Amino acid sequence: MNLRTATPDDAEELLGIYSYYVMNTAITFEYEVPSVSEFRERIANTLKKFPYIVAEEKGKIVGYAYASPFKARAAYEHSIETSIYVAKDARQQGIGSALLARLEEILKKQNVLNVNACIAVPEEEDEYLTFGSVKFHEAKGYSLVGTFHKCGYKFDRWYNMVWMEKMVGEHRSPAPKVVPFPELRLN
Repeated sequence: MNLRTATPDDAEELLGIYSYYVMNTAITFEYEVPSVSEFRERIANTLKKFPYIVAEEKGKIVGYAYASPFKARAAYEHSIETSIYVAKDARQQGIGSALLARLEEILKKQNVLNVNACIAVPEEEDEYLTFGSVKFHEAKGYSLVGTFHKCGYKFDRWYNMVWMEKMVGEHRSPAPKVVPFPELRLN
């Protein structure tokens, strides 16, 4: 498996992965599949400050992960939110783990300290949503910090959302400057 930085030219292939989750799951609360041009713009905007990583196997993208702002205020700059999507037929093969590990490695180099995951969860597992993402994040050292009840409505049912967090750096004063992703020198 090859992990590399995404480019806006990957939009169509990434959207192919994401569209499954929009149309068939409550993992994302998005109702409509974005256009390729909108997805291309999302990638370009993310890369201005944060990492956007793809996993390739035999030249085909099988998953992706990226970081986005936790909140817009300056005081939150050391905290981010992660997103990870793996192709439907490539799940349970370690791709998500590899993507998250690489993402965390880059975020540490950026001086990000708090990594947060916003995860949709069901009251009871159903055909659209399981507790799989929560279990995945727990196994990677994330802890539950809060639950929002019945805040998402999709497929004619209500879903909860949880926040999980992991500290990936030391909180000290003064806080280190967050380095924008394009300014990093990655090995």
